[in-house]
Amino acid sequence: MKTIIAPASVLATAILLAACGPQPANQNTAPAADSAPPAAAEPAPAPAAVDEFMANIARHCWKAYAGRIVANEPAVDDDPFEGKPLVMHVRECGEGEIKIPFHVGDDHSRTWVLTRTDAGLRLKHDHRHEDGSDDATTMYGGDTASEGSAQRQEFPVDAYSIEMFEREGLNVSVTNVWAMEIEPGQRFLYELARPGGRLFQVEFDLTTEVETPPTPWGHQ
Repeated sequence: MKTIIAPASVLATAILLAACGPQPANQNTAPAADSAPPAAAEPAPAPAAVDEFMANIARHCWKAYAGRIVANEPAVDDDPFEGKPLVMHVRECGEGEIKIPFHVGDDHSRTWVLTRTDAGLRLKHDHRHEDGSDDATTMYGGDTASEGSAQRQEFPVDAYSIEMFEREGLNVSVTNVWAMEIEPGQRFLYELARPGGRLFQVEFDLTTEVETPPTPWGHQ
């Protein structure tokens, strides 16, 4: 019997047809572009320390608490705070702003104003006379210069306040640094400090509410 050998051109055509034929059903193929798993969502950024601080105070909105002096150095004669009932009242809680009147006996002239700013937090002291008019020294305070924490924020004196203190002959106050601390449900601290050694602190007991004090002077 003779062996018939197909021409090379016929063999090449057969190989080409086989390559172009249907692929086996179980052959692995690359996944379609639209079948890729979705990208994981980025976690939400943690709230800024000043926002946590404001939220901690806001837990006590519309409540009043009694305080006591825990530091008052150096001692001065006729101190307006010594021996007086001290009460803080978280009286107004708006978006980005909290107002806290600080009552000293029958003196209802003081209100702390905390405001959220683009850069951090601002503390101002709103001082009024009994008829509601502004005191000669009012709206003094400062802005935070560091991140602080959810428990403590510090407010170095600002340029507006320095100018006012100098105008009113209160040069000793041009280096003031105020601070506030809060442990929700436990304590709130207001502090005034100066590099020369002045330290004044009032601590309020947040475990026990007291009777709501009168409306602060100049407010509705």
